[in-house]
Amino acid sequence: MLTDKVVVVCGAGGFIGGHLVADLLAKGVGTVRAVDIKPLEEWFQVHADVTNMVMDLREKDNCWTALMGADAVYNLACDMGGMGFIELNKAKCMISVLINTHLLMAAERAGVSRYFYASSACVYNGEKQSDPAISGLVEADAYPAMPEDGYGWEKLFSERMCRHFTEDFGLTTRVARFHNVYGPNGTYDGGREKAPAAICRKVIEAKLSGKHEIEIWGSGEQTRSFMDISDCLKGIHLIMDSNDITFPINLGSAEKVSINQLVDVVEDIAGIKLTRRYKLDAPKGVDGRNSDNRLIREMLDWEPQVPLREGMARTYRWIYEQMA
Repeated sequence: MLTDKVVVVCGAGGFIGGHLVADLLAKGVGTVRAVDIKPLEEWFQVHADVTNMVMDLREKDNCWTALMGADAVYNLACDMGGMGFIELNKAKCMISVLINTHLLMAAERAGVSRYFYASSACVYNGEKQSDPAISGLVEADAYPAMPEDGYGWEKLFSERMCRHFTEDFGLTTRVARFHNVYGPNGTYDGGREKAPAAICRKVIEAKLSGKHEIEIWGSGEQTRSFMDISDCLKGIHLIMDSNDITFPINLGSAEKVSINQLVDVVEDIAGIKLTRRYKLDAPKGVDGRNSDNRLIREMLDWEPQVPLREGMARTYRWIYEQMA
């Protein structure tokens, strides 16, 4: 039945979007439309057997064009990056609310059967993330609302838009809260990279230059969980295909590590030890964030499985190839 489907991936020029397009093609989807605002030469992955569309999805008419005749939509499109970007570009991040709003309107008009929205762990109440020893964030911890300013508010508002389009118009929506996705074929420099790629880049720079030191933002004691892209893709499909997950759900690894431990992992992969310099006034985000996976285990009998060391080794090798 997949060979008869028209599937649209919004944000297809980005890291997760590029991997998702490849995965949909491998699964035999007949027609894939890949949409992104960036010029085609700036996409991380470009696939030949795809309708590639360069357009700004903040514009309503472009959303209607992109979704015409579509069966399913994956909305990964937004203006975002690592903590250094989102803390300094709150207005840019919030303008992404136009993307989801106009896509939902277009999806309802086009009679789309299913609509997937990529939300973020940044929706969670900041007061519940003040302890590095946090055991895990459950889905209910998004309320009372106090998300990451800018980016987190946009994500939380867009979650509610999905909910109300389901309630008011019958559009089937699925929402996953991503926790720090990493892997090859993504951003590793320029200011929008996230911690796993940034740490890999810094370790590689130290190794190639012979200057054996690394700058770490914050104290290094802040904790996170990081999810390999292969787990992310599997989770997206399981959530999208589920008939029971009608609410936002965590999609992330439960393997919590500190940033210092993440550096340990990358140093071990690189076979090097570095002197650590801590930049305490740099953007560092919340003190503790980790995915509580009880709900996804209950609903899908599954949770992300790839160990951090294994996924980071693949990511490190790819970034090293680009830099060396």
